[in-house]
Amino acid sequence: MAVEIMSGTQELAGESDLPRRPLGSAMKRGLACRCPSCGKGRLFSGYLKVTPVCAACGEDLSHQRADDAPPYFTIMIVGHILVPIILAVETAMTPPLWLQMTLWPLLALVMSLAMLPMIKGAVVGFQWARYMHGFDPQGDADDSRLFFATPNSEAGISGGAAR
Repeated sequence: MAVEIMSGTQELAGESDLPRRPLGSAMKRGLACRCPSCGKGRLFSGYLKVTPVCAACGEDLSHQRADDAPPYFTIMIVGHILVPIILAVETAMTPPLWLQMTLWPLLALVMSLAMLPMIKGAVVGFQWARYMHGFDPQGDADDSRLFFATPNSEAGISGGAAR
């Protein structure tokens, strides 16, 4: 990974020292609600609470910061599935309003609750595979500095705001 700075590209320290982690299999394991590292341990200790450490391989998962990404992706997916179905049913059958007011919100709720843990698992798998948010053994837990690089900052990669 490289950081683009006004004058060119600068490599991040230690980038080449890290082994490549398979993105596809990490996200598939996350979708299955399994540890992105080994695929055997459970990813969640509750509905959406990520286990701090994988019971099978010992991978530290406490660094994950999925935040608002899983609900956002869930809303996008459920909406893209339901809206065409709603339009097709409305065009073909014109069901009564009370049925639509009951069926579609209930279906959206059930789909969202079913998909949310899987999508959060995939996001955690993505973060693990890309060494984000503390999953980098050589970095710090606050890697937001990579997104706010300024030309005058130390080594060109730390944040511009005072800490």
